[in-house]
Amino acid sequence: MRVVTISATYGTAGSLIGPAVAERLGVPFVDRAIPSAVAEELGCSLEEALAHDDRAEHGLGRLLSGAVRLPTVTFGGIDMYVPGVLPHAPEDFVHRTERVLRETARVRGGVFLGRAGAIVLAGHPGALHVRLDAPLKRRVLQTATLGDLGEREARRLIEDNDRARAAYVRHFYRADPTDSCLYHLVIDSTCIPVPTCVELITTAAEALG
Repeated sequence: MRVVTISATYGTAGSLIGPAVAERLGVPFVDRAIPSAVAEELGCSLEEALAHDDRAEHGLGRLLSGAVRLPTVTFGGIDMYVPGVLPHAPEDFVHRTERVLRETARVRGGVFLGRAGAIVLAGHPGALHVRLDAPLKRRVLQTATLGDLGEREARRLIEDNDRARAAYVRHFYRADPTDSCLYHLVIDSTCIPVPTCVELITTAAEALG
């Protein structure tokens, strides 16, 4: 069963490329199902699971990226709990997320978007790890065009999301998500058309697997 992890900066069409690769490989696209599975395991609400998810609009990465402005948080510490904000320890949710990723990869395979997949599944046999990235200016233009936004708003979205997702990986895995050594492929999907990106990733996954 094929396994592909995709780390995508905002504005690089990860949410388009991921499902297309999954369809080509005949495996599930694993994204929104993860917080649902974590919520079921922990017996909590989906909203609470999303609050600890790195891809959710108001997820844990947003809190981590602003930790320097929160005196109750020890940024980079082992334990992180903000009374009244996060009713459960974030580590519980992260550990459950890792377990869902590993179990899904083992049983069904899949294309996994975000959530430090390249690190969590680094030891999975035959897994392909992909990074989608591009210069900020091109990501701003692509986001503004696809989202019908002004460039200033597009830039704010990108910077907020980049900061949040990087904070999640750095806090829990002591790693830099921009480190090319984590990936087999690094693709600029603002220059290379989406269908070509899908073809490149699919071909690489089949060769590696």
